[in-house]
Amino acid sequence: MPSFRALQAHRPTGRRSPAPDAASIHVPVARAMVDCAVYSEGSRLPGKYTHAAALSKVRELELGGIDAFVWIGLHEPDDHQMQAVADVFGLHELAVEDAVHAHQRPKLERYDDTLFLVLKTVKYVAHDSVAKTREIVETGEIMIFVGRDFVVTVRHGEHGGLAGVRKTFDRNPASCKLGPYAVMHAIADHVVDDYLDVTDLVETDIDEMEENVFSPNSATEIEHIYLMKREVVELRRAVNPLATDLQRINTDHNDLISKEVRRYMRDVLDHTIKAADRIEGYDEVLSSLVQAAVGKVSMQQNTDMRKISAWVAIAAVPTALAGIYGMNFDHMPELHQVWGYPAVLLVMATVCTVLYVNFRRNHWL
Repeated sequence: MPSFRALQAHRPTGRRSPAPDAASIHVPVARAMVDCAVYSEGSRLPGKYTHAAALSKVRELELGGIDAFVWIGLHEPDDHQMQAVADVFGLHELAVEDAVHAHQRPKLERYDDTLFLVLKTVKYVAHDSVAKTREIVETGEIMIFVGRDFVVTVRHGEHGGLAGVRKTFDRNPASCKLGPYAVMHAIADHVVDDYLDVTDLVETDIDEMEENVFSPNSATEIEHIYLMKREVVELRRAVNPLATDLQRINTDHNDLISKEVRRYMRDVLDHTIKAADRIEGYDEVLSSLVQAAVGKVSMQQNTDMRKISAWVAIAAVPTALAGIYGMNFDHMPELHQVWGYPAVLLVMATVCTVLYVNFRRNHWL
């Protein structure tokens, strides 16, 4: 028979076991994975793969002399999910850290035989008027890891999805045959086309704002111009640095990127420069609008001050006369005359009328 002390040792205490730390719970990579596909000989192979199985399939095909690559897409992965992918594909830890934490400027970096490209995505926020919105351009990020036989894309933000890009790519065998760097071109081309679309819409807002500033009967709100200028600055930060990096693709990485893909990338570079030139022009226009708006406000203030001064001058005449004859003295001119009071009123009216006519003639009223 077990002793009393032994029974006490095995007796349940009624305490709950401590809850596991949330940081120690690892969410599987599949939760962050948008799509994972294997491409071979210009077409996408059927079936669903994990990131590790997809790379194994590619390496198996390559052993048989067949060109193949894998494209895996992730949306806002956490540290564990991104590290699991990095371990399989051999991604550099510095690039992995940038991909997880985001908030990077557009850039292109090379780690051995892997290119790491950061793109800023932009989205135009629809609105009825600039006066009723607080945001015009929304930004996100897409990071692209490109190796010899793989592409890993990491997207941050609610817009900028690549489903349409992938569908178009899947329907184009010629692009698939160009390999993983063709995927990089397809994504960059899609992002830069969005730059042009957004700049077109922003230009419409700026034209409306310009018309409002130079309209003679409209109120000028300088705050709205500053809002638009802030959004244009955000656009410039997304677009301008990319042009320099795209130029490097065509000059510094010939050993990685085929001649055909570099031709396509030059077209993307041209569109990027076009978008950058537009944005630079918008910035100059908005700076001019700020100066024009300030000048218009100053003119309105001067006009208001002239009107106020004119009415004060007109009101000063009856005020002075009423003040003089309001004093309690017996010996004052015409004080005891019957026509004295009407005469003072007539003088007041005459002088006020003459002042009013002169102010109107001089456009003070």
